[in-house]
Amino acid sequence: MGKRAALLCGAAAVLLAGTCTAVPAEASAPRATDLAWKACGTSRYPTLQCASLKVPLDHADPRGRHITLALSRVPHTARTFLGPLLVNPGGPGGSGRALAGYVASALPKKVAARYDVIGFDPRGTGASRPALNCRPGHFAPVRHDPVPGTPGLERAGLDRARAFAEACGEKHGHLLPHIDTVSAARDMDLIRRSLGAPRLSYFGYSYGTYLGAVYGRLFPERVRRMVLDSVVDPTGVWYDANLTQDHAFNDRHRAFLAWVARHDATYRLGSDPEHVETTWYAMRAALARHPAGRKVGAAELEDTFVPGGYYDGYWPYLAEAFAAYVNDKDPDPLVEAYEDFGAVDAAGENGYSVYTAVECRDARWPRSWHRWRADNWAAHDKAPFMTWNNAWYNAPCAFWPTRSLRPVDLENTALPPVLLFQATGDAATPYTGAVRMRRLLGGSALVVEEGGPNHGITLSGNSCLDGHLTAYLAHGTVPRGTSGPDAPDEPDAVCAPPPPPKPLADAEKATSSRGATLHGLLGSRG
Repeated sequence: MGKRAALLCGAAAVLLAGTCTAVPAEASAPRATDLAWKACGTSRYPTLQCASLKVPLDHADPRGRHITLALSRVPHTARTFLGPLLVNPGGPGGSGRALAGYVASALPKKVAARYDVIGFDPRGTGASRPALNCRPGHFAPVRHDPVPGTPGLERAGLDRARAFAEACGEKHGHLLPHIDTVSAARDMDLIRRSLGAPRLSYFGYSYGTYLGAVYGRLFPERVRRMVLDSVVDPTGVWYDANLTQDHAFNDRHRAFLAWVARHDATYRLGSDPEHVETTWYAMRAALARHPAGRKVGAAELEDTFVPGGYYDGYWPYLAEAFAAYVNDKDPDPLVEAYEDFGAVDAAGENGYSVYTAVECRDARWPRSWHRWRADNWAAHDKAPFMTWNNAWYNAPCAFWPTRSLRPVDLENTALPPVLLFQATGDAATPYTGAVRMRRLLGGSALVVEEGGPNHGITLSGNSCLDGHLTAYLAHGTVPRGTSGPDAPDEPDAVCAPPPPPKPLADAEKATSSRGATLHGLLGSRG
């Protein structure tokens, strides 16, 4: 959108950058005949089809330059057709094409059969073109220690963050003003139009909950049903949300270490959680001095263990690597775990490039490093696990070459009932965010997994959660609890969490579980 910040006025007015400019909503919009679906099935998702769609780079200039979105579809098979169900895995920067196959296969057949389940790679992502990759090799090991305990380490972090921002501006400067959540939401509406659907349904995880809420704010009359799983705090976009994450991930990491202590018979790292925590940080210090396999230093160790904060199904694998390094002086399992969970390939570089482009553009970030330094040292004092790792992950926003927009005002009473799902122990999108989103979306309902530890909880093996999801997608039914003036934030339904994981020797099939499959699609850091 650049200098011409584009907004819908009238019923879908949104405050953005202090202006409101009328946009021709249907000008040069694609028609239903524009999509040419071709078979692109896989062994896991054999009925998957693919297509591409051209959309304006700048929605305020619909006859100007166009870009291409990559789409996927599992077509409906039932006589009762409820239209398209768009799915998004989060990020920002997550590719959504495979998620369509997963959602269609994980839902009950009689429900999935009523929808065209539509996946898409948001602008700049995956197979959409052009795709961003600002600085190949940005995460190549071994990186400096994230904790800037010396001026030299801080300078190294700042130089690296600045280099990424500058490279992104030099390589993709013409795209960056248009890589943002509002533009992606407008793309979704062109997808809807290209499908010939008067309305769409939507199912988003993680950042996808924010994308869905923005779409609903812009186009409330075009929403049939909307599911938001693991909900972004709409009041913290995005600087404050990341500081909040630091504390939540520290709590989840300590929960992992306590789990290791409970299984001392397997891992032989001690039965006292504090002792296990001390041992983990001693491992970190040793790797900062002598990286394992010339690949895993302190930064890469944190990268490897962060996914355990998203999904506890990874804990047995992380614990095996931890124990092998400490007890057997064997670094190979740790290097393998890094390659499985922490290493960033070309797809990851693309995802990170889109992540920074969207988050740096969506909302204001401090441009003064003094603010970053003070806030992150304060967080690190209480939450040392990933605070500085996360700070450097987001630090390009301090130097971003495009100006930032104002977050969208998501208060919305024009939508049909929206169904929210949230685990109380989710680190990536802490519980309070779901409560705040529910307040903003009038008539919405909140289903809580009490004590649940994971991020992305539906279609992951919890039959209670999936029962509510199924009823909603099939019939539009939402639970209605006892929330009211005296208890406005009480959930409408509560489900028990899944059991904790078992050590690997007792759970060899963990990697083939639905939870592991889903979290492989959702990825991390999103």
